Amino acid sequence: MTKQYETIDVLDITPNASTSVYSSSRLTGLEWFFHRHKDKLKWFHLAMFVLFLIILFVPLFLPEPSEQATPLDNFTVFANYLMWGLWFPLVFLSVIFTGRSWCGLLCPMGAASEWANKRGLQKQIPAFIRWEGMPIISFLLITFLGQTVGVRDHPEALAEIFGGVMLMAIIVGFIWGKKNRAWCRHICPIGLLLGLFSRLGIVQFISKKHKPGGDKYAEQSFCPTMIDLRHKQESRHCIECFRCVNPEAKSSVMVKLRKPGREVERIKSHNPGAAEVCFFLLGTGSALGGFLWLTLPIYHQMRQVVGEWFVEKGWYWIGEAGPWWLMSNHPERREVFNWLDFLSIIGFMAIVTLCFAITLSVINVVTTWLAQKAGSTDSFKHSFKELAYQYMPIAMVSLLIGLGGKLFEWLMIFGLTEANVVTIKLAVFSLSIIWSLKLGWEILAGQQIGRLARILPCLSGLFGSLFVGLCWWPAIFGL
Repeated sequence: MTKQYETIDVLDITPNASTSVYSSSRLTGLEWFFHRHKDKLKWFHLAMFVLFLIILFVPLFLPEPSEQATPLDNFTVFANYLMWGLWFPLVFLSVIFTGRSWCGLLCPMGAASEWANKRGLQKQIPAFIRWEGMPIISFLLITFLGQTVGVRDHPEALAEIFGGVMLMAIIVGFIWGKKNRAWCRHICPIGLLLGLFSRLGIVQFISKKHKPGGDKYAEQSFCPTMIDLRHKQESRHCIECFRCVNPEAKSSVMVKLRKPGREVERIKSHNPGAAEVCFFLLGTGSALGGFLWLTLPIYHQMRQVVGEWFVEKGWYWIGEAGPWWLMSNHPERREVFNWLDFLSIIGFMAIVTLCFAITLSVINVVTTWLAQKAGSTDSFKHSFKELAYQYMPIAMVSLLIGLGGKLFEWLMIFGLTEANVVTIKLAVFSLSIIWSLKLGWEILAGQQIGRLARILPCLSGLFGSLFVGLCWWPAIFGL
């Protein structure tokens, strides 16, 4: 049993072990297509850059849409639906089928950053940018600010958030890095999210002459996200730009298919990281908080208590409206946030984030302890990191259904009833829990735990998945 597991794991990352293993799943036609047409990708990047500018900034100069306006008769409403009803959920979902192909083939922010880098200062990337916690901070800042300015409702907020991210990508690219994408590797708040869930994907880029020793960071690498291609074992930093793919070269990278979730099942061999687990816990918790403050009555109760406390202190400025770039200020739409709203939203989201991260961590500690008792060959620390990845499917589906809610509104526009949409959500939700359970089972197998001994830690892992689903339930299905 043990020898069979190890053999499969080696074949996942070392193509020279058996040519036939790769011939059946290698995407040679796709490799040739992008190899021949890679010089044309710049035109796709330019087109996406122009399209993003139109979507972000044209609505700012158009008349206010009426309450009866639809995506079919008003460009401002159409642009909002395009971002939140199509772009975000489909890009998010695409990581399962094509990995981070959005980042390498279409993303205007990464392309603009790289364009600026070729014409910029090209300074060495400093340590504070290379710090693994940087994208976590970036994601949390964008998530919190997006809620207070109303990024899902107001075109001004959409332009501020996404326009600001694009501007930062260009500035970072202009200053740091040498013919690479420091922004995409180290700072992009969307990139790490897509990279994390790309581990579940069916596409992987691997070296034809793989070297053992684990993933390595190489700032002078041919890869724009600074992957040492010979040691490549994980998917999260690969933006699938196809520059390293040459079907004729014996030492290049090739593209192949794999079973969905295979990298997570064998996470031990694919560089599990503490920062990645931390991002998963905090990022999912912050996104959850961004929905629950709109849904749960406890938020309004907390806001009332905080407001009364400030008034008792004589600090009446709490009722004044704040700057437009920090909080929603749209009297024409009957939405004006004051400092009380701002502090309440930030505080509530922070509490939800910490409670979610701490609770799921405690559940995972129990799961890890049970795995250790069951005979895990890993240390407690490594086992904890590996087992945290089992919650990825339920977290990804929760984020997809929650943040991509407008995608389901599109389905209703095309004729599905509300009951049909709820049924679809429940089905996808249930499948994600089953997938999480399956990943937990395989991760425990990788820790050399026998079948019967895996049952108890698996049940604990199932409890963790149910906890994630229960937290998201009010945001997805209502109270």
